[in-house]
Amino acid sequence: MLAVVALAAGIALHAAGVDLLPSSAARARWVEATPVASAPAPGARPASKRTLTVLGAGDVLIHPEVWQQAQRDAGAGGFDFFPMFRPVSKTVAGADLALCHMETPLAAPGGPFAGYPAFSAPPQVLQGVKRAGFDGCSTASNHSIDKGEAGVVRTIEAFDAAGLGHTGTFRSAAEASTPKIYPVRGVKVAHLSYALGFNGLNRPAGKEWLANRIEPAKILAMAKRARQAGAEIVVLSMHWGTEYQHEPNADQRDVAKVLLASPDIDAILGHHAHVVQPIEKIGGKWVVYGMGNQLARHSQPIDENREGIMARLTFTEEAPKRWKVTTIEAIPTWVELAPDVRLVEPVRVLADPTTTAARRSTCEAVLDRIREHLFTRGARKAGLVVAG
Repeated sequence: MLAVVALAAGIALHAAGVDLLPSSAARARWVEATPVASAPAPGARPASKRTLTVLGAGDVLIHPEVWQQAQRDAGAGGFDFFPMFRPVSKTVAGADLALCHMETPLAAPGGPFAGYPAFSAPPQVLQGVKRAGFDGCSTASNHSIDKGEAGVVRTIEAFDAAGLGHTGTFRSAAEASTPKIYPVRGVKVAHLSYALGFNGLNRPAGKEWLANRIEPAKILAMAKRARQAGAEIVVLSMHWGTEYQHEPNADQRDVAKVLLASPDIDAILGHHAHVVQPIEKIGGKWVVYGMGNQLARHSQPIDENREGIMARLTFTEEAPKRWKVTTIEAIPTWVELAPDVRLVEPVRVLADPTTTAARRSTCEAVLDRIREHLFTRGARKAGLVVAG
């Protein structure tokens, strides 16, 4: 700030005809003592590096209690999912690219709708996702083929109708072989999505392309294809891990090492466990093992399945078309159940002077638990920033 003030003063004096340069002898001594590289051309400013933010969020899991809340919020018929997302929409919309994870297949607008174990959710949820500021979602999950090929197609058509990007499930082999690439402020960002399995269901023979299953060799091949298609950044969503276990299992850890060793993959965003898992830096790259739930209301809600994070990654262009995550932030979230189902950021709740003591105590406890889970694999020392 002082430099800016001095510069402004100098400009004003120069305009008034005052010469601020030292004597010729003093200038000569200054030039002699100053490295050439530190003397920019007159009027030139150091080139600032470009940055871009990518935000990933946890599972959007549409249980009956969630769509019933959307019906109440709509009032006179229909569904309105946005009020549930509204408290986090400022953070979501503030990212250059915001990616959700739609765990459930979608039904026709009029239903029939179904919850666990074979989901078929109201497609109107996508209007809430869109209004919240998300640009697209990963769709490969253990529930991807709950309703077979018809459910996959309905889900994709609903995404297209809502104007949202999607990847992980597909309508054709050609669609499956084409990496999803978002143009973001002049930068091509690829998004890939894979799941550990499909709850014992099998993809139809010859149509394995309906939903991506985790196979490292195929993931690496698709990441390379994305690079060849011009992607400068490749973000990978992985539906993996052990449900309700905070620590990543051996498969997660092993696969993460293999995938992040590739020059074609920049970061991993994890889903499925329904609880917050740690974040880890491996070989200079970040893996977010599990972001917990974004929006869900389990039949047996407990603190752990109401907690989640949004991971915000700031990419910096270190060299032409070569980007690196220079900042990673975890933004804790919490699903409030009363008086209404609402997804909130505890940090924002605590900043509100009207927050009650009981609600404040709850949010402080949420933040403490989430921090504890995030830091178990060295992320604190590696540079992870946790909001609040």
